[in-house]
Amino acid sequence: MILEAVILNIKPGQSAAFEAAFRQAAPIIAAAPGYVGHELQRCVENHEQFILLVRWRTLEDHTEGFRKSAPYQEWKRLLHHFYDPFPTVLHYELVHYDADGEQ
Repeated sequence: MILEAVILNIKPGQSAAFEAAFRQAAPIIAAAPGYVGHELQRCVENHEQFILLVRWRTLEDHTEGFRKSAPYQEWKRLLHHFYDPFPTVLHYELVHYDADGEQ
């Protein structure tokens, strides 16, 4: 499984509109082949910053499948104009996980 992680800096005063647009866009990504799940979290210290975490079966499900799909064009239309600067997307693979908090 691959974790896509993106810090989203939203243009000043646009956070509420971004959240509304994201609610519209969420079903688009959720319908993509290889999609496993996602979460969007707002920064406590800076309400104009969010982190988007998306879980994919494979890297290619995101980079080749979703990003090259027709539905991605609607995702872009709904969301990309909110970002300043445009975010860097990084992908991670699991090294260690402990749900009990043990090291």
